[in-house]
Amino acid sequence: MPYKDKSDRNYKKEYANYQGKPAQKKARAERNAARREMMKAGLVHKGDGKDVDHRKALSQGGKNVRSNFRVETAHDNRSFDRNADHSLKTNRPFKKKK
Repeated sequence: MPYKDKSDRNYKKEYANYQGKPAQKKARAERNAARREMMKAGLVHKGDGKDVDHRKALSQGGKNVRSNFRVETAHDNRSFDRNADHSLKTNRPFKKKK
């Protein structure tokens, strides 16, 4: 549901119902660890518009190891392929063919 402004959004409820769950905390910690490792390697920097992507998603059994990381633009990592009517083609993020 779209919000008119931030004051309409109940962040406390969101955290209690989703973001504060143990599984979500663990997943967030793994994503943060991946980002920290890539920052130490000098491949990403704060505010650079890049995301650390897992080649095989953690939710699909991927591991949080360097060989499973890649640097993507935030747009490429978060965008989804869409039909002409803007509905989703798949639930997988759109990846450019390289």
